[in-house]
Amino acid sequence: MLNQRAKAVATNIRNKREKLNYTQEYLAAKLGISQNAYSKIELGYTKITVERLFQIADILETDMTELIGSEKTAAA
Repeated sequence: MLNQRAKAVATNIRNKREKLNYTQEYLAAKLGISQNAYSKIELGYTKITVERLFQIADILETDMTELIGSEKTAAA
C-alpha cells in the first residue's frame, strides 16, 4: 500500500512538471542532482525526504499537499 502511494506521489510530480513544460534536466539542476537521479524520483525508485518534497513543490510552484494527494486530486 505504501509503495503504491509513493508511486502516486511520483506520478503527481511528473504530471505537474509536464503541465509546466519543465524538463527533468531543469528540475534536476534546480535540485542540484543529476537528471538520472531526478528520473529515479519520478519513477518511484528513489525514496524522497520531506525536505526534498518541499523543494520539488517550491520549484513546481505548488503546494506539497497537491503532490501527495491522490492522482484524481492532482488531475483536477
